[in-house]
Amino acid sequence: MQNVVIAKPYRFVAPHRGKLWWRLFRPILPFYLRKTAGIVQVECRQVERLRASLDAGHGIMLVPNHCRPPDPMVLGILSDQLAQPLYVIASWHLFMQNAFQSFLLPRLGVFSIYREGTDREALKCAMQVTAAADRPLVIFPEGVISRHNDKLNNLMEGTALMARGAAKERARLNPPGKVVVHPVAIRYFFDGDVRAAVEPVLRDVERRLTWQPQHDLSLEARIEKIGKALLAMKEIEYFGAAQEGALGDRLQKLIDRLLVPLEAEWLKGRREKDIVQRVKLLRIAIVPDMAAGALEEAELQRRWRQLADIYLAQQIAFYPVGYWGENPTPERLLETVEKFEEDLTDAARVHAPMRAVVDVGEAIEVSPERARGADGDPLMGAIREQLEAMLAASLAERRPASAQAQTA
Repeated sequence: MQNVVIAKPYRFVAPHRGKLWWRLFRPILPFYLRKTAGIVQVECRQVERLRASLDAGHGIMLVPNHCRPPDPMVLGILSDQLAQPLYVIASWHLFMQNAFQSFLLPRLGVFSIYREGTDREALKCAMQVTAAADRPLVIFPEGVISRHNDKLNNLMEGTALMARGAAKERARLNPPGKVVVHPVAIRYFFDGDVRAAVEPVLRDVERRLTWQPQHDLSLEARIEKIGKALLAMKEIEYFGAAQEGALGDRLQKLIDRLLVPLEAEWLKGRREKDIVQRVKLLRIAIVPDMAAGALEEAELQRRWRQLADIYLAQQIAFYPVGYWGENPTPERLLETVEKFEEDLTDAARVHAPMRAVVDVGEAIEVSPERARGADGDPLMGAIREQLEAMLAASLAERRPASAQAQTA
């Protein structure tokens, strides 16, 4: 399990308002992206849409999809092109990884939010910096990194709550001001030989399974065979035997085997439809006593085991059934192999060369009041519609892996 839950008392980390560290980091960012993520190029499109909102003096929220760890740094290239720093709201655990990260993030305009409870300070800060309109605020509404670029997770409605709160503050100005949301679609392209890139990872995973390398299989068949083996191993661990049936049913059955007993214990059987929300509610129930430091060691270890099961359930849910389709793109193959490695080792190696395309969507004006009787939040619906359309348009630029191999 990655270090995403911090069993310590939470303290809000505020952003620095100055621009000195942003200026110092600007020339380093391209090298940082190449070194840490294999990203050799970032293309920003429709930037004029965002410039128009900046020139109009609007409070601005940027709402991107979140499929890879370097997403915030990729947006740093957009910030550089605008000559305008950004605020970014990020999970508190990112500030607790090492001293360098704890030092640097706030100085680049990043501030914390506590996912294991209600963080009024973070909400207040988000509304205030958006209403002040001195720089855009970045919020990732999916809440977690999915590693599937072409499929959005459920969007959390806290984004709309913060946007409307800022809009209320702007509406009280004389003359009144506006808040707008720009959806931002981040799409990654792998421009190398995908088979050569994933071969070392597949070989290492097969070695863990005590297999001989499966070189006689096509790349797709080899990945699928490994995936089935990893699923069967978890089914044996939690059910005592590998299960039968359609893949989607088996995945859901395992997720429920992990979460339903915990929901019965901690949430009186309450069960949300969305996996991220299920995970969030369980963590909110389990973690506070751990952070308070008052638990006996046996109970503390029991809860850590429960949190590991919760994390596993979320990771299983991020293998979308049918995501490959008949002709998977190189990126979808790469994403799946990266997830294998990450789920086994908590880290995925860098694959280069990667190229990122950042599409800025049309401005959506935020009303201070939510429309009554709406089926779902209309603001979040509009955000999702634009994100899906932009991601679909960028996907159309990519040929399937099989076609790429034929012309290589």
